[in-house]
Amino acid sequence: MTTLSEFGIRTNGETDWVNITGQVQKITAASGVSEGICVVFVPHTTAAITVNENADPDVPRDVNFALNCISPDRREFRHGEGNSAAHTKTSLVGPSLTLIVTGGKLLLGTWQGIWFNEYDGPRTRKVHVRVIGE
Repeated sequence: MTTLSEFGIRTNGETDWVNITGQVQKITAASGVSEGICVVFVPHTTAAITVNENADPDVPRDVNFALNCISPDRREFRHGEGNSAAHTKTSLVGPSLTLIVTGGKLLLGTWQGIWFNEYDGPRTRKVHVRVIGE
């Protein structure tokens, strides 16, 4: 059994983290898959997806701070749109996740959540979710 779903996100700032755990859990539950995997994919070159802590609101700020240290906006960048730092951050974090589905639910740790990461907003974005299994 396999299902494919899509939902949209409107980000609020140039850099924005949006907790999408609830949307992905809902899609997983509605899929009817009891045991399998869930793939979450972001089809954008300046946005990414990650699993990280969802309890402390300082975590997204701290991770963004670290990514800005690793890839600050530099005048030496040559990309014409002026968003090379966003492309670099997206390459570091990644466009997809593969998660375990068990008992019809995502297997996440107590403090884990699924985060959509915007690096070049505000924008309207898409998230694709495919649930595969029994």
